[in-house]
Amino acid sequence: MSTSLYKTTAQVTFFTTVEKGLSFIYRIILSRAIGAEGMGIYQIALSVFAVLLTAASSGVPITVSRLITKQNALGNTAGKSAVVTAGIVSTLMFTVPVCAIIFAGQRIFGLMFSDGRCLDVFLIILPGLIITSVYSVMRGAFWGDRQFMPYSLIELAEDALMVALGSTLVISASGAADGARRAAIAVFVSYVFSFAVSLIWYFRKGGRIVSPAKQLKPLIASSLPITAMRTSTSLINSLVAVMMPFLLVKMCNLSDGEAVSLYGVTAGMAVPILFIPSSLIGSIAVVLAPELSENFYKNKTERLKDDIEKSLRAASLIALMLIPLLFAMGGAVGEVLFSEELSGEIVQNCCFILLPMCLSMITNTVLNSMNRERATLIYYFFGAAAMLACIAALTPVCGVYSFIIGLGASFVISAALNLRLLKKLCKGIKYRAYALKGIFACALCCLFGRLLMGILDNYMPLIWQIVVCGIILAAFTAMAFRLADMYTFAPALGALKARLGKAGRKKRAAGKKAKNSAL
Repeated sequence: MSTSLYKTTAQVTFFTTVEKGLSFIYRIILSRAIGAEGMGIYQIALSVFAVLLTAASSGVPITVSRLITKQNALGNTAGKSAVVTAGIVSTLMFTVPVCAIIFAGQRIFGLMFSDGRCLDVFLIILPGLIITSVYSVMRGAFWGDRQFMPYSLIELAEDALMVALGSTLVISASGAADGARRAAIAVFVSYVFSFAVSLIWYFRKGGRIVSPAKQLKPLIASSLPITAMRTSTSLINSLVAVMMPFLLVKMCNLSDGEAVSLYGVTAGMAVPILFIPSSLIGSIAVVLAPELSENFYKNKTERLKDDIEKSLRAASLIALMLIPLLFAMGGAVGEVLFSEELSGEIVQNCCFILLPMCLSMITNTVLNSMNRERATLIYYFFGAAAMLACIAALTPVCGVYSFIIGLGASFVISAALNLRLLKKLCKGIKYRAYALKGIFACALCCLFGRLLMGILDNYMPLIWQIVVCGIILAAFTAMAFRLADMYTFAPALGALKARLGKAGRKKRAAGKKAKNSAL
């Protein structure tokens, strides 16, 4: 990877981390303001909305990005505008009829919700399907033109607006259902904001709406496999959102409210913590995908192999360095953040799914960049089938834990199959020794963290246990992984050196210019 690629990845990762941090804080505020029941209502409505959003536009951004990259290479400005217009048309062809049908038949559509309050929340967000689908096209245009800074700023501003408005609204909510509705209003307003700002930026930078005739068919054909996989993900998540409370009621003898609350704790509190690495992996994927595709199609085998190895190592490093922190402090973090002991218990017991999760995510990106979308789709279905089987078979035995076990099984299967295919496509990839070293270092850090937390428990309150243990364990983990040669500071130092050199040259040039002016 080039220094500029590291720099861009760091930039996107920084903004994404801040964005996810805001979202995480918002979830804490929501959980305290509307409770587990309100979180359950909100989460179920969002899960169903996510299915429609994914079906409408999930494959569009990456496809628009690829096609714009191609048009840039050809020097075809009109072609770039045609790609964007084709993306907008393709999303509107789906979203406008869907919204009209659902609003017209909302009584029938509402039957799929086990709790009628979820429908009210869903209908508030539904108009956002049209505008946020169009924004997804703009997002792809940003990626294709390498405009990562405006993309990052818009995403961050969208989240900041949602957090600020949502926090203001839910504080005065009269109950769980009212709080969920108010949170949905904040989501819709944030969608309007990102839609408006992205369009303004697009037109100010010379973008136009032109005939999409030549680009519409290629765009739809390229985006369908990715859309199919991501739509299936959202569909299965929605199925789980309906299925889990039902199974908990029927198999574990819980009331409807108890089942929804338990699902809210798991999906709305524990799972977001476990999915923290996904934002970092997403940042790497956004920046890396164009370079992988370019190296693949130009048959630059060695550069492709190098990029794949570094991608796998980066994903593994992120997961393995976070696992000890969650394993040692997950229980305490859940109790402090959410005032919900179960959420922390789930995080602590299930944090080991982070490694297969990160590997599954990054290998999907790599294979999609190498024109293997169909293979990743098939592998995904294998994993999804395993997840549903785990939920159906294990819910009577371990309750809501069956959901997390199913997620883990899904990630293990898809990651293993993806890695197997990668080794066939790009022979000579070296990863096994790195992974084994990392797992050993991770196990050592987990043991140290658990012992440290046990000692601190006798001497200080919970919040201070988290602070002290977090600092010491993070330092110990960083040292252990550095000693295991899991990472190096060379790329960061190289980028810093280049930055300082550039600043120095500018300063010298400015001084020389001032001197000449004085003469």
